[in-house]
Amino acid sequence: MSLIDKIDHAKVLKLTDQIPLDEDQVNSRTLVQRDDLSMTLFSIATDQEIGGHSAKGDAMVNVLSGIAEVTIEETVYRLTAGQSIVIPKDARHSLYAVEGFQMLLVVVKPA
Repeated sequence: MSLIDKIDHAKVLKLTDQIPLDEDQVNSRTLVQRDDLSMTLFSIATDQEIGGHSAKGDAMVNVLSGIAEVTIEETVYRLTAGQSIVIPKDARHSLYAVEGFQMLLVVVKPA
């Protein structure tokens, strides 16, 4: 049984090839969805956003391409490809695409 069952195993992958970056859209592709862990690829087109919300676990945003603004509570962070940030559990946050970006989001929740 595969635990990460929505992506090829034993194959070198480029994560940016696994989620399209479409104009004027937000796309997502779930790789793992469990009670205690989720891993999701997202692409967010330029000037699109995922509005304010919170998560029941720590959320690690890993930017794969482009430029993202991640707002945590009242603080805005600008991330580029290769950079990551952890959003604390229950913190209100949002994501905005300064330049269309792709990310891997990993959320770890209490067991």
